[in-house]
Amino acid sequence: MFTRISIAALAAVIAATSALAQSAMPPTAQTLPAVFGHDPVVLAATRQRIAARDPAIMPAANAFIREADKLLSMKPASVMDKTRIADSGDKHDYFSIGTYFWPDPSKPNGKPYINKDGQANPDNKKGTDFNAFSHTCTAVETLGLAYYFTANEAYAQKAAQLATTWFLAPETRMNPNFNHAQAVPGKNAGRSSGVLDAHPLANLTDGLALIAASPAWPAASQAAMRAWLEAYYKWMTTAPNALRETAAANNHGTWCNAQLAHIELALGKTDAARARVKRELTARIASQIKPDGEQPEELRRTRSYHYSLYNLEPLFLLAQLGDRVGWPESWSYATKDKRSLRAALAYVAPYVDPDKTWPHKDIEKGGIERARAHALLRVYLAHQADPELKSLYEKFASLYAKKTDRQLLFLPAIK
Repeated sequence: MFTRISIAALAAVIAATSALAQSAMPPTAQTLPAVFGHDPVVLAATRQRIAARDPAIMPAANAFIREADKLLSMKPASVMDKTRIADSGDKHDYFSIGTYFWPDPSKPNGKPYINKDGQANPDNKKGTDFNAFSHTCTAVETLGLAYYFTANEAYAQKAAQLATTWFLAPETRMNPNFNHAQAVPGKNAGRSSGVLDAHPLANLTDGLALIAASPAWPAASQAAMRAWLEAYYKWMTTAPNALRETAAANNHGTWCNAQLAHIELALGKTDAARARVKRELTARIASQIKPDGEQPEELRRTRSYHYSLYNLEPLFLLAQLGDRVGWPESWSYATKDKRSLRAALAYVAPYVDPDKTWPHKDIEKGGIERARAHALLRVYLAHQADPELKSLYEKFASLYAKKTDRQLLFLPAIK
């Protein structure tokens, strides 16, 4: 929230599937992929448009397939690769260190580390599982989408290999918990904030759903992956760290609940997901967004624009999951005093204009993340008609085309 096959190879795939476009029928619920982070109807339509070589999306499709093809040579990663190990002593346990923690210069060994909000310590990622886990999950999603769009088995085979190595193979599998994520050296072995590290699991489950029809991902593998997810879900709903994160009042809690709702849907716990989406989205809009669109919990951070977007993204994910559970009002919901997703978006959106200065403290090097805000405008406009925000989006569309062109493949047309 998202490869390199030659253009000639893509053309061959398109030619082989052109009959699908010529005899295309509206997709049914039985033929749609069981994905939740993407709109399955849009994915099915995109597949048909690629088969028909629709010139409106082929540049974006070609770029996406090239991205997927680069992943075909990716070496499968595992928790056994890390050089820094959790306090448990078990390499199968996921381990990471808090991003904003640094050695204390006043202590001989630097411990316990001290917090410098917004200042990432690059050494904390080295030798841990953080980057490898995230890259594995997002790679599986990209490969799964490429397989769904092209029917090229090479993508499904690579996605299955990556998932099997990280999650299923006995000698390399990760234990289904994040007990030792976002640890602070000299202070603790893991924190509730570490559950944030797990949110790419949503990318993984969607990617695997997209290869479910491939022989590369047989029923036995699907059952084993479901067992891993069930064990992880039990940890998420019972472990102290996870429960604290679920209740967090800021972006941490929003991401945690968006992740949980997605996993509930992937596991077929639809009623639980529906209840969570409605409860969390309405409560968090009421508590996290002011009537003028400010998000106070995020504005107090040293990277206030980043965190305003970083909370809005999982709020949008919850709204998107609202579509999946039959609650389309998720996008338009507003409190009596006009707190809403629209208000929060309208507060950050004007700063897609590079000439506008964000009025809050922000230490972001290189400037605030304007392209991310423009991409969120596109997501919102795919679900809600809004002439004012549409005009703002279109005014700067050419400036952020590289970021937004890819969204043509995954979002409905602007309303």
